[in-house]
Amino acid sequence: MTEKLSDTARETMLAPLFDSGWEMVEGRDAIHKTFKFDDFADAFSWMTRAAIWAEKWDHHPEWFNVYNTVEVTLSTHDVGGLSSLDAKLARKFDAL
Repeated sequence: MTEKLSDTARETMLAPLFDSGWEMVEGRDAIHKTFKFDDFADAFSWMTRAAIWAEKWDHHPEWFNVYNTVEVTLSTHDVGGLSSLDAKLARKFDAL
């Protein structure tokens, strides 16, 4: 079962994400990042690849797409905040 990140796990798992552009969402226990691409086709292609991983890991992002921009927010609703799944998915999204 997935659990909310402990204070120690937050420091370890979130610090590298903050270095790569992820930020805490004000008023929520969630992280957010804006991804920019050359055009809509590149953005949509990235979203498709990201969706495959999200489905595989049964952990789905909140996201919004306009033209070449994809805004992603991650939080684990079942635990009421950030879990290791959010950090794992964020790392995968960065790698795509």
